[in-house]
Amino acid sequence: MPWHTTMQLGSNAVRLLMTNEENHELLKARLPLRPIHPRSATTLLEGLSLWAGHPLTVALGADSRSGRTSAEWIFGSDGWPQESALVHFDVIGDRRRRQTIPGVGDFRQLRLLHRDGRSS
Repeated sequence: MPWHTTMQLGSNAVRLLMTNEENHELLKARLPLRPIHPRSATTLLEGLSLWAGHPLTVALGADSRSGRTSAEWIFGSDGWPQESALVHFDVIGDRRRRQTIPGVGDFRQLRLLHRDGRSS
């Protein structure tokens, strides 16, 4: 029973959301942007993976204002998350910049189905 995990790096904080396979919220957190140790985020997620009993795939996004700086604060000087046997990252782009094809009708419902069906 996989838990869906999303981490958003913002300009002021890191937000974490975990849901179960039925999309019920299990955990919501708003954490300071600058942890003391560069492995803090990965270690936190590893602990949640152990709690869940399976590896986590974390959808990782950053808002366009925070850019690389917040990733460097969270994951160290190279700004790239350290994966482990328990935690894998799926880096996602800024959803506000999604490109769509105009002029072929309303696809909102289909996008919702697509989004809900592709999460793992």
